[in-house]
Formats: sequence, structure tokens, C-alpha cells
Amino acid sequence: MITHDLRVLADAMQDKKAEKVVSLDLRPVGSAIADYFMVCNGTNTTQVAAIADNIIKEAKEQLGMKPIRTQGFENNYWIIIDFGHIVIHVFLGEYRDFYRLEDLWADAPRKEYKERKRPAKKTAIEE
Repeated sequence: MITHDLRVLADAMQDKKAEKVVSLDLRPVGSAIADYFMVCNGTNTTQVAAIADNIIKEAKEQLGMKPIRTQGFENNYWIIIDFGHIVIHVFLGEYRDFYRLEDLWADAPRKEYKERKRPAKKTAIEE
């Protein structure tokens, strides 16, 4: 089930052209923060906000999940979306490079998500 949730969240990121989408399984390294981190980045602050907004929208619609808290929408350099068991980090590219969050959790199993071809969503007119 968690694999499905991670894939839905990765798709939500990639719908807004997020770059370098990865998940880190923190369970084997004994993290008390969350079970999983997901990390991606955008190329500008508008895109970072759009990615984060889409994650929240799709998590609610497809998974019935609402974030416990969010942080970073005031500047859109690094937005954190905390679902409890999954914490998502949406970075502006240069901030991701600077903070190197994945390097801090280098021992955690890592999965990279490639964009997949999915059928287009039907509009109300097509239905």
C-alpha cells in the first residue's frame, strides 16, 4: 500500500514537471521523523509552489490524506509537506544542491521515480 501512495505522490510531482523525484526509506536507519522522505525540485519559485499545491490536491483526492503541517509557502524555496509517515521536501534547485538532504540520509534505501505515461484525465465535457 505504501508503494502505491509513494507512486501517487511522485506522479503528482511529475504532473508539474518536478525534477529528480526520489523517495528515501527511513525505516531501516531508525528515523523517528517519518517512515519516508520524498524529495524533488523545481526550477523557479512559481513551479515549486505549483508542485507543492498539486501534491496536496492529489493526496487528498486520490489517497484521502491531508497534511499535518506545511512550511515554506511564504517564499517557495523549500516547501515541506508533512503527512506523518511521509514527509515531502520540494526544493528550488539551488537550495536542494546547497542543503543536500539526500546526503544526510545516504544510508537510507533510495528509489528514483521516472515519469510514466498515463492516460489524460477526462474533462467534464468528455464524460
